[in-house]
Amino acid sequence: MTILESRFAADQASFDQVISAGEPFMHAIRRGQIVRILDLEGNQAVDTLFYSSADPSERYSAQDTIRAQGNLYLSAGTVLMSNLGRALLTIVADTCGRHDTLGGACSAESNTVRYALDKQFMHSCRDNFLHALNTCGCASGIGKRDIVSNVNFFMNVPVTSAGGLTFEDGISAPGKYVEMRAEMDVTMLISNCPQLNNPCNAYNPTPVRVLIWDVQ
Repeated sequence: MTILESRFAADQASFDQVISAGEPFMHAIRRGQIVRILDLEGNQAVDTLFYSSADPSERYSAQDTIRAQGNLYLSAGTVLMSNLGRALLTIVADTCGRHDTLGGACSAESNTVRYALDKQFMHSCRDNFLHALNTCGCASGIGKRDIVSNVNFFMNVPVTSAGGLTFEDGISAPGKYVEMRAEMDVTMLISNCPQLNNPCNAYNPTPVRVLIWDVQ
């Protein structure tokens, strides 16, 4: 776990937007720009995917990222790798210290299997991804088949000694953030997780904030 503070001031950001609790978000980030995801109230899971803006068939790969860094968890210094083995983004600042790569996105199917049949129609991250793509994904060339295993920023999913996964209370807190430098032009797709059935966000989805800086 590595804690590293940012050198960028919020009032100098070229982009600043709050994503409401449980909502999707999609935005382009140019090579060299710095993007910060800020956990406003603490323990909010932020399911995130990244795609090459030039060719969205090149996208974030959990497998390549884990293999390249030899660690299941993301922190300062981690390079997020694409399925073509190229660097998409580098984490340049992180005040939370650990982010999940294995827990995946909640969906109607997983809500049903994990919790109860009556949870099937609850709002989910996969629904958020699809909603964002249906709303503004056409121009980006990203479609349903491009939804792959995602990063869960601020989410705590320990691996047990038997190799299983457990969803535990988050280790983030109000004001914690993760900050990344884009190593190529990328499109960022976020579901600000609406999950109400596990402690990933303390059973209480809350807003997060996205800031972007232009770096000369």
